[in-house]
Amino acid sequence: MSTSTARAVRAGRRTVDIHRPDKVLFPGDGITKADLADYYRSVAPFMLPHLRGRPLMLERLPDGIDGPRFMQKDTPAGYPDWVHRAEVPKEGGTVTHTVCDDTATLVHLAVQACVTLHRWQSRTRRLEAPDRMVFDLDPPPSGGTAEDDFAPVRRAARLLGELLDALRLPSALMTTGSKGLHVIVPLDGHSDFDEVRAFAQDVAATLAAAHPDHLTTAPRKQSRGDRLYLDVQRNGYAQTAVAPYSVRARPGAPVATPLRWDQLDDPATHARRWTVATVLEQARSDPWNGAATRPRALGPARRRLDALR
Repeated sequence: MSTSTARAVRAGRRTVDIHRPDKVLFPGDGITKADLADYYRSVAPFMLPHLRGRPLMLERLPDGIDGPRFMQKDTPAGYPDWVHRAEVPKEGGTVTHTVCDDTATLVHLAVQACVTLHRWQSRTRRLEAPDRMVFDLDPPPSGGTAEDDFAPVRRAARLLGELLDALRLPSALMTTGSKGLHVIVPLDGHSDFDEVRAFAQDVAATLAAAHPDHLTTAPRKQSRGDRLYLDVQRNGYAQTAVAPYSVRARPGAPVATPLRWDQLDDPATHARRWTVATVLEQARSDPWNGAATRPRALGPARRRLDALR
């Protein structure tokens, strides 16, 4: 089939051209560039609230998942002028990140083979003030079945959710689309990155101390054994986490998908359950039910945590 033609699609108020729409990006699944663009256009109403105003790091795979991939921070000069940008300080200079504020930008990124979008924990108007705290839970090495590997992740998420409830912090649960889960806490944006990361470290340390046979905060793999690592490193300045409803560059086109907490107890729930072909029904059900939009201040939670330690 020829891949030299272009296809124009309507995306919000704009029309975006998909060049080489039949180029296959997921060979084992037959998913083309046009399919990826159609997916992101369809999921835009659910995904954009989690992207707007945030600098992005983009995972690009111009030749599909079997080809080379690279992480793009700086916005190419050839991007349309209607794509929003944010000039962000870095050591020794600045970098101009892409900001995805509308459906047309989301589709344009898909056309550029940006398969996965990773977002900052803060927004451009207050770069130093994160409004998200993220706990990253990946399975420890076991060599068992996928369900066996995922069981420790499910257990850790449940324990973490209970602790956050005790601290009166709302939390939202999401598959990463890879191997594990993210637990996300919305914040009011009045604490800086150092404060948020220190608090996340203390939450993780408290939980690991209560369950030392199963959980650890040891950064060195050699020190973890078969315990699950409670990773809070995504809470630093310029660190990113996969955005909700992002496609992962893996066979099957799994999607990072928000879950209801009661879905954690479903034995069928695992990291690859929702894909490009199935995620929209889950998205339409609003699995977070607003949980990711009810921010809290860290001060009262810090006092409650200190009382528990």
